[in-house]
Amino acid sequence: MTNHGWILERRPVEKLDADCFAWREVALPAVEPGSVRVKTLMLSLDPTNRIWASPVESYLPPVPLGEVMRGIAVGVVEESADPRWKAGDLVQGMLGWQERAVVPGASIIGLPPGLTPEQWFAVFSHIGLTAYFGLLDVGKAKAGETLVVSAAAGAVGSLVGQIGKNIGMRVVGIAGGAEKCRWITEELGFDAAIDYKNEDVGQRLRELCPAGIDVDFENVGGEILDACLGRLALRGRVVLCARRAEESGERADATRPH
Repeated sequence: MTNHGWILERRPVEKLDADCFAWREVALPAVEPGSVRVKTLMLSLDPTNRIWASPVESYLPPVPLGEVMRGIAVGVVEESADPRWKAGDLVQGMLGWQERAVVPGASIIGLPPGLTPEQWFAVFSHIGLTAYFGLLDVGKAKAGETLVVSAAAGAVGSLVGQIGKNIGMRVVGIAGGAEKCRWITEELGFDAAIDYKNEDVGQRLRELCPAGIDVDFENVGGEILDACLGRLALRGRVVLCARRAEESGERADATRPH
């Protein structure tokens, strides 16, 4: 059986783009006892893919050059040598950016009945769990508090803001560009948005959070985080979910429009 995948050919210098990869035939090992073969249906393209492709050691080692790009995916079991799984089961795992993968049966999880891959990835999988438990368990968010979310138009940030609104918080999102700011306020229900590309973030935080920030759900780091720390209320909490500015080698400029 032929198999193809995206091979990491070079490290990203700034952005992770198509030039970093090559679409090639990839060997597919036999299905040994305890393993399954899964056909990929949908990939989750996350900011962490940029980290994994870089040479920097993080919570996982860098993806070696010449190997299939690491990635979380949803797929359907085609062949199983693990009694926990049968052909036709929808599963999620670290399948990589390839058409098919043979992985240990213990390394995958099943999708709950009745959910499509789109519903699972959008809300109920690792993205939704990060938003829900990050805000409520780690951030100890409460009704009436002010929540600031950076990268608010992203997968996690957009859910965090909606969860905050649902429990009665006042929510301010930080996003890049007028269209993203419009989306989070007009469609997702955020109370206010700050366009970090065209506004002075520090000044806007002073205007929008006069009593301070009770919970900063931080997805960017860098100068965005610095600006939020400067407005943190007494007994305020910071949920450090990601540091995209530092991890990408960039600094998100929170002090002036750009």
